[in-house]
Amino acid sequence: MSECVYITRRVVFAASHRLYSPQLSEEDNWTVFDKCSREKGHGHNFELFVTLKGVPDPITGLVMNLSHLKTILEDHILDPMDHRFLNDDIPEFKTLLPSIENLVIVVWNRLVPHIGDLLHEVKIIETENNFAFYRG
Repeated sequence: MSECVYITRRVVFAASHRLYSPQLSEEDNWTVFDKCSREKGHGHNFELFVTLKGVPDPITGLVMNLSHLKTILEDHILDPMDHRFLNDDIPEFKTLLPSIENLVIVVWNRLVPHIGDLLHEVKIIETENNFAFYRG
């Protein structure tokens, strides 16, 4: 058997962030980010979907043991990001705006050293109407 399959694990984490660029004026921040630029920030229940692509192992039938993927997600995404203020608590966002676009790239970059070429896609749903995905 040499067919590739895709497997996806979903996790949820709560975090807050502020969309605000110090390179813009207060007025321009409000124009671009609206209420998301308020000083105290705002929060979301983010849904994270991590999709792997690979050929199932001929003995185990697995692309990756999902228990192993669960541990990777807990160690590198959930433990550091859940119930955090992304702007202050996540090192990547000290100099990078924590938009959904940047968040999905940061999550990819945190996972790829532990998953490697099996990592196919990272998708994050921020609200019922807004989501982003990244494929490296």
